Amino acid sequence: MRLHEQPHHDGSGLYVSDGAPSLGDLVTVWVRVPAAAGVTAVHLRSTPDGEPRFTATAVDPDRTGAAVAGYGAGDVWWRGELLVRNPVTNYRFLVEADGVEPYWLTAGGIVEHEIPDDMDFRVVAYDAPPAWSADAVIYQIFPDRFARAAGAKPLAELPSWALPREWDRDEVIGQGPGTSEQFFGGDLDGITERLDHLQALGVNTVYLTPVFPARSNHRYDASTFDEVDPLLGGDAALARLAEAVHARGMRLIGDITSNHCGDAHEWFTRAVSDVHAPEREMFYFDDTTGEYESWCGVKSLPKLNWASPLLRERMGAVLRRWLVHFDGWRVDVANMTGRRGAQDDTHEVAALIRRGLPGEVMLVGEHMHDPTGDLDRDGWHGTMNYLGFTRPVWAWLRGDGHLDQFFGTPPGVPRRDGRAAYATMRAFASRVSWRTLTHSWNILDSHDSARVRTVTGDAGRHLVALGLQVTLPGTPMVYAGSEFGLTGWNGENARTPMPWDRPADRDEDMLAAYQRLLRLRAAEPALRHGGLRWLHVTSDTMVYLREVEQNAILVAARRAGGEAVRLPLDARLTGVCNATDLEPDDSGTVTLPGDGPSLRVWRLGPPR
Repeated sequence: MRLHEQPHHDGSGLYVSDGAPSLGDLVTVWVRVPAAAGVTAVHLRSTPDGEPRFTATAVDPDRTGAAVAGYGAGDVWWRGELLVRNPVTNYRFLVEADGVEPYWLTAGGIVEHEIPDDMDFRVVAYDAPPAWSADAVIYQIFPDRFARAAGAKPLAELPSWALPREWDRDEVIGQGPGTSEQFFGGDLDGITERLDHLQALGVNTVYLTPVFPARSNHRYDASTFDEVDPLLGGDAALARLAEAVHARGMRLIGDITSNHCGDAHEWFTRAVSDVHAPEREMFYFDDTTGEYESWCGVKSLPKLNWASPLLRERMGAVLRRWLVHFDGWRVDVANMTGRRGAQDDTHEVAALIRRGLPGEVMLVGEHMHDPTGDLDRDGWHGTMNYLGFTRPVWAWLRGDGHLDQFFGTPPGVPRRDGRAAYATMRAFASRVSWRTLTHSWNILDSHDSARVRTVTGDAGRHLVALGLQVTLPGTPMVYAGSEFGLTGWNGENARTPMPWDRPADRDEDMLAAYQRLLRLRAAEPALRHGGLRWLHVTSDTMVYLREVEQNAILVAARRAGGEAVRLPLDARLTGVCNATDLEPDDSGTVTLPGDGPSLRVWRLGPPR
């Protein structure tokens, strides 16, 4: 059965009546069935208290026969009622159809054999993420490399660790000695002065990597959480930035290291110098040797022990204190926080942090591989989606050059076709709720990775990657400088100072493409709140719909040219990005162009 002929359900508002239910609620769920599927019955299966339960569904006459989302007047809609018995309620559908054995409709798609419950759809009754975060477009800033205020005076004296570098003259050291010490001098007032650029780009949320004092340019080795680094302008500069951001109706996200601090941190220096210090319990010390646990053996990053009540108290106070400026937190190394050998407090810690913060605060955990076991709990609202977005997009759109930086995976970035990329995306999406999927960050690159332009090798595939980032479910996170097409072969090398005064390093066409596509996301409710229906996937092509009531957006992404794609869509297609208007032929089929690499977006109109 071809993708566009399959019954469909997802967790969006078009298919689930309440995405943030309470325990005990009845939630209405719908399955949309094309006529070609020949479906005769649909059964809703859930597992309240761990026991499978089947509930009948029936054809919904209010939707069947209507062109919901602007097309599909021949589709049949089946309606069922789901009891939200548990904080996470799993469900799937058993479908009976003419000429075939019954099959499952799951969050991973159609399955014709028995499968574990981890591929079920799910609704979550824990407190919902803040409402504003569903519309967020995030811009990541590494403060040392973004901008230095125009009126900033030269620093009288740099700290002993700093290796001074010239903004537009010196190349970034990509590996070896000096990577963490090179200092270009960006500051927070410099960011404030460049907010026009962010707003013109279509950004509404600014995410800063750490701003606390440290002995490195990345500041993940904080020496205190009680003040802002004077090198960035101190507390007053953060206050000015936050005020300016909020005055524009934007939001500001901070970065906290919950797994470790720096070896110069006041908590650690007390703990290491006095075995009787109260702070001793906040870390892991060997009683015999006095040696301490650190992040991956890096001794400058002592690991925090979340079994310590004192640590829980102090970190909670830190997270709350800075909400005077921040609207949320990105949690560094969330995957390792609270984990050490037989000790696993990760889920408890995430829930503790979330309960200690107001409900309007965004809370996203960093996780570079499989985060699914840590999500859909009373903790992180979402994750930095390296697994379900970055990795498959890189593998599908990588250029011809060799790139060995693939998040630690040898032998480097693989070359995979569109079917493999689609399978990875579906695998991730099938193991988290729709709510978690849409509140996870879609990342093309970050301060910890190569630049997307280096991965794709050219502007054409970079544009396709951007189109996927903006139009697939999830929260787009743009790494500062990628809108100019900056390059870099690893995280350190990619931390290039912004090319404000280097015209040769600015791809103005790419900048315009970012502005156009991010504004398109803001203008189209379907791209922010719509469901996802895959229609056509081949080696070089992905075509899908984003749908809300009476409105749908069709996206066609191609990494290379090939045959035109014919789809049975009984609707007019109005081009809204890189696309001309299309009309269905007499058979109700539209033909999408076959050139590539390309990214085209249409709005579906009423049936022909």
